[in-house]
Amino acid sequence: MLQVKTGNDKTWQVDIQKDGISLNGTPFGWDVSPIGPNTYHIIKGSRSFTAEVVSANYQEKTFNFKINGAIQTVSVKDRFDLLLDKLGMSNANANKVNDVKAPMPGLILEIKVEPGQEVKKGDPIMILEAMKMENILKSPGDGVVKEIKVQTRQNVEKSQVLILFQ
Repeated sequence: MLQVKTGNDKTWQVDIQKDGISLNGTPFGWDVSPIGPNTYHIIKGSRSFTAEVVSANYQEKTFNFKINGAIQTVSVKDRFDLLLDKLGMSNANANKVNDVKAPMPGLILEIKVEPGQEVKKGDPIMILEAMKMENILKSPGDGVVKEIKVQTRQNVEKSQVLILFQ
């Protein structure tokens, strides 16, 4: 069982079985033929569509299709995603950060954040010198800086907590 949601908030339940595909409990008959790389010709009833997979993010389970020239964004949830949603453990909290630890021993050259500052995934938060190379440490997720556990010019060990988040 899959849940497919489009960018305009239409949602379908898709069930794929050996004997066919059903859409919201109704059998869905279609004919799909590849016509090029990532491009398909689809016939559904008396209607014909050309669909191209423009981009796919398998980690986030989102896909962009061009269908008869119009871009359509689709997100997919499998049965495990749906179960996590039902239990209140969805990926919405996956980007929340608790702390950042030193990935290797080194010297803190610069701290780019301060307590109370909001950071997003990928924001630079600190520069760590290790083996004569400067490494920019980036936030692994979204959060608010609670406490900075180190100071500039301080030596740190691998896995030492550098920053705590709220």
